[in-house]
Amino acid sequence: MSQILITNATLVNEGEIFSADLLIKNGRIERISDQISAPADAQVVDAKGLHLLPGFIDDQVHFRDPGAPHKGSIRSESRAAVAGGVTSFMDMPNTNPTTTNEAALEAKHAVAREHAAANWGFYLGASNNNIEDVRAVNPHLACGVKVFMGASTGNMLVDDEKVLSLIFRDCPLVIATHCEYSPMIEENIAAAEARYGREIPVELHPKIRSAEACYASTEMATSLAREHEARLHVLHLTTARELDFFEPGPMAGKKITAETCIHFLHFTDADFATLGNRIKCNPAIKTAADQAGLLAALDDGRIDILATDHAPHTLEEKSTNDYFKAPAGLPLVQDVLVGSLDLVARGKLSLTNLVTKGMHNPAERFDVKDRGYLREGYWADLVLVDLQGETAATQERQRAHIGWTPFEGRRFQGRVVSTWVNGALAFDGSEVIEHGAAQALSYDR
Repeated sequence: MSQILITNATLVNEGEIFSADLLIKNGRIERISDQISAPADAQVVDAKGLHLLPGFIDDQVHFRDPGAPHKGSIRSESRAAVAGGVTSFMDMPNTNPTTTNEAALEAKHAVAREHAAANWGFYLGASNNNIEDVRAVNPHLACGVKVFMGASTGNMLVDDEKVLSLIFRDCPLVIATHCEYSPMIEENIAAAEARYGREIPVELHPKIRSAEACYASTEMATSLAREHEARLHVLHLTTARELDFFEPGPMAGKKITAETCIHFLHFTDADFATLGNRIKCNPAIKTAADQAGLLAALDDGRIDILATDHAPHTLEEKSTNDYFKAPAGLPLVQDVLVGSLDLVARGKLSLTNLVTKGMHNPAERFDVKDRGYLREGYWADLVLVDLQGETAATQERQRAHIGWTPFEGRRFQGRVVSTWVNGALAFDGSEVIEHGAAQALSYDR
């Protein structure tokens, strides 16, 4: 149907929570009002007792397409996304081959046009030898430019200081950085090998990918950004100490911003004893004190965005006892919204701040056009949630290709009831609907 009327909903938008009806017409929000009479041809959805939010915009995912179909694809992972209330994603460039030129960006867009269930954006990846591609990046093909200032999956480390300076000076888009100082990590690995050989316990991962390594790299990135007046977004913060580099308050007007991820708000280094490699990721999950600092920074604005860093690996790969062979990364895109709603239920995050950090700010930071808000004229990317409902984190529920979750056995307070992408029902609370309405993100640039 071209028109859908959502009635009796509690809307959460731009710092307010209020009761209203919302009418969708031809994929966009046609009207928001206290009471709307149903057009003759409209499908009516009674949302009494439920909250209507803008769809979650995940600005950091690794959908493994192209290059690793046994881990995931744009098709499989975007369906997991809409089942979790994520209506738009921004995919990272450390694929195989890497996304380091316009042709590679075009190729990923072609796959998404055929297979994506959620709206898509792609990063151009920087390297030590593609500064001309960075300078010439098409602002309508890329959401931003990703710089690995620490070694991670995909061997895309940019460690030439002259190249880094040129990137920060000349990049026309937001620079999104992975900040860990690799020489310090290598020293920590050598010290661990001297003591344990190949049998390094995974509990040492937060000491190897240390807080000091994160701090040193974030200091470098923010210094370069200030020197060149670059637009910098530091991804997946894990430590309280790094927060010193970021300003509190609303995101508007900031050139330097930061984000954290859902797993850093639910797990601490104490969980390695039971979960082991299942929660091994780069940068590493840190201490309970760091987690408390991250939550406080979400509240005061030093952290501007909440994301996933969804990075699937098979359970077989994760089950090895060899620290060096166990891959880093967690599947999270289906759990980010319910995991955040659980934090709301536990008083650790306000509902309005969740919408600001997960929906409004990603749209603003990356210049996304007509998304991220409940506004008349905007695309109807919507998620209806039950705050009193419950979601059991089980392997059977997972729609990501690898079919497991690090949250296995947990029960989140909060449930995704429905997801719409561009006004089309994408998830009905139990099944993903093949709707064909997803689009490439467009940008106000």
